[in-house]
Amino acid sequence: MNHNTNRREFLKSAALGVGALGATALTGCKTPFFSGGKLYDISLAQWSLNRQFFGGKIDALDFAKVSREEFDIGAIEYVNQFFKTKAKDESYLAELKKRAADHGVESLLIMVDGEGQLGHADAGERAKTVANHHKWVDAAKYLDCHSIRVNAGTTGSGSFEEKQKLAADGLRQLSEYGAQQGLNVIVENHGGLSSDGSWLAGVMKLVNLENCGTLPDFGNFNVGGGKMYDRYKGVRELMPYAKAVSAKSHEFDEKGNEVKTDYLRMMKIVLDHGYNGYVGVEYEGSKVDAYQGIKLTKALLERVRDQLS
Repeated sequence: MNHNTNRREFLKSAALGVGALGATALTGCKTPFFSGGKLYDISLAQWSLNRQFFGGKIDALDFAKVSREEFDIGAIEYVNQFFKTKAKDESYLAELKKRAADHGVESLLIMVDGEGQLGHADAGERAKTVANHHKWVDAAKYLDCHSIRVNAGTTGSGSFEEKQKLAADGLRQLSEYGAQQGLNVIVENHGGLSSDGSWLAGVMKLVNLENCGTLPDFGNFNVGGGKMYDRYKGVRELMPYAKAVSAKSHEFDEKGNEVKTDYLRMMKIVLDHGYNGYVGVEYEGSKVDAYQGIKLTKALLERVRDQLS
């Protein structure tokens, strides 16, 4: 069937609230889950050390080393901003892959930013954004990741529902490419409409592809205009599609609990949806330095895991 015809049919049927290809099964994509006997395991998001990477205190090639030696965390989530020009540099990716293997660290995903709006109102710009992401799908495959994390940004003055259709179209195009490479495309609640759990869950229903999912973040629920979406409701809405989870942290009390998020309550929501993959430490606070913040977040996740086991 002609690809353009597929796209037109998808957009037409999206108006009725369903994907054109229905529940198309896409096989061969890597699974983010494991059977290690734990309720969940812990990974480290590279963004937790963003000041160190941006400031040149840590070389991006040493992320796996730092994760293992400083925090004893054996799974990592890359951020493309720290090796932005290297997506097609096979020698660089080979070294990144080698260093992860040398330290017994698993590469889980690449968080992709700065490549355009997948929900752009202009079809040409939307297609360009999809194409911009292809190199990161290829890089993630080379690194043996299971996913790339993308943003569902939109443009224009369309309605809530119209912007859902635009985001779903861009995500479907990219997910179709990802499926060819055996990769998942997952969306984080990352500001604006994407931080409205009902909006993003609706986008997932429209895309309706097995390899397109979510990465619920505990803290990214600022929908703009000074309004915050309820984080527990949002995570609950996004978990049916989750292929990764981001344990955002900012500040801790004297007992080691995160002051903005009840981790015990949140992880119950995560586990109630049958999730048993990695939960990524993503510290963004300033009260303690990044190294201490990461250690506090990891310890909290371990303590909650013990309580729930």
